[in-house]
Amino acid sequence: MGNITIIEAIEDQNLFGSLFKDQATWINWKYFLAVLFGLELDSKGLALYKECTGRQMASQGRFSEAYAIVGRRGGKSFISSIIACYLALFHDWTPYLSKGEIGWIMVIASDRQQARVILNYIKAVLQIPIFNNMVEKELSWEIRLKNQVTISVKTCDYRTIRGYTVVAAICDEIAFWKVEGANPAQEILTALRPSMATIPGSLLLGISTPYSKSGPLYESFRNKWGKDDPDVLIWKAPTRIMNPTISERTIDKALKEDYSAAKAEWLAEFREDLETFLSSEMIEAAIVPKRWELPRIEGVSYYAFTDPSGGRADSFTLAIAHREGEKIILDRLEERKPPFGPQDIVREFSQIIKSYGISAVTGDKYAGEWVKRAFQDCGIKYIHSDLNKSEIYLEFEPLVAQGQVELLDNKTLFSQLRGLERRVRSGGKDQIDHYPGGNDDLANAAAGACVISKRPAKEPRIRFLGEGRKYV
Repeated sequence: MGNITIIEAIEDQNLFGSLFKDQATWINWKYFLAVLFGLELDSKGLALYKECTGRQMASQGRFSEAYAIVGRRGGKSFISSIIACYLALFHDWTPYLSKGEIGWIMVIASDRQQARVILNYIKAVLQIPIFNNMVEKELSWEIRLKNQVTISVKTCDYRTIRGYTVVAAICDEIAFWKVEGANPAQEILTALRPSMATIPGSLLLGISTPYSKSGPLYESFRNKWGKDDPDVLIWKAPTRIMNPTISERTIDKALKEDYSAAKAEWLAEFREDLETFLSSEMIEAAIVPKRWELPRIEGVSYYAFTDPSGGRADSFTLAIAHREGEKIILDRLEERKPPFGPQDIVREFSQIIKSYGISAVTGDKYAGEWVKRAFQDCGIKYIHSDLNKSEIYLEFEPLVAQGQVELLDNKTLFSQLRGLERRVRSGGKDQIDHYPGGNDDLANAAAGACVISKRPAKEPRIRFLGEGRKYV
């Protein structure tokens, strides 16, 4: 559509300009875009560039890789959609594409809800009258244009991005990509880069609120911020730098309520109070390859732990373990994902528990009273754990670290254990929980079963007296 810069497209009311309510409030995003695409800066832009990049000299050209670390409500998703549409509409990729080959612009979001937000922004751009004749076909999550380019909005799954010729990839909220595997964000970036290798001028952009000091966003910041790298740009800015419409009062209130969280959310600082709980190496060392389930052995005392479903997104899980000398063996894992009938799951799990000669199951003391009654109706006593979830994980950690646990070969279990985070508390016990948007239902059950299998010899408060008898 002609030789036009992204800044000119934003300021033209016939192009992107109609989508910006107040151009003045987006001035610092324009400076970021000018830096990203190698455009000239005025004195104010140069000062902001130095502040947000830690560099002293302005870049002489456009970047092939960039990371924008910006506080919450800073306008990241909207800008992501503008960049995607600009690259799709105003850049000619055909010299680098074979006849019939499609150049893909991938916008990758942390979940389907966020993907839908970005897709709606992109649709709003393409509904501008001047772009109407550019759309060839609109699918659920893809928009095919008539210039051999398709814009695709996806969730973060490295398995779905291979086999494409990618001209640009925009990774939205990359700090929170921890859905599957040990480090899916890194796996996705590893898969993307070869897909872009044959396309001069391609762009890989990560744009996110910061989170913990782990993963490719933090690693890129640690290695590249303040460095005069001609290929990789790191831009870090608090919310109000990029979006001055957010009130200081809102941010000040958040800082008073939870300083560590608000510092990351609004001030774009990586959290100091979070760290990975269990390393991949520790977990892998505990897993017995190709051991998916173990049958009951007569004469062995088994222990059952359940994590009842607490909502629509939670699974109902069960784990069974036993002790062999100093070793704790995880024998069985069961997970039932919603939707399901809770009473049906209780009956099913009760039969599994009985098949291992167990008459009681331990579980969260915060579970509804219906759980206790439901198990009792099936002939299984429900014991409220005297440890909360964090305490269970804290007792489970040394068992894993010291090689005292044998875990089943279960990908979901590995993923959930790897996704646990330790939140360091001053003057008190650390809190262990899954990352935002994650789950740990299976991990909680497995850790609980291992811990209660270990404790009876030294902790009579959870002693198991044998089949058909009681906990005391």
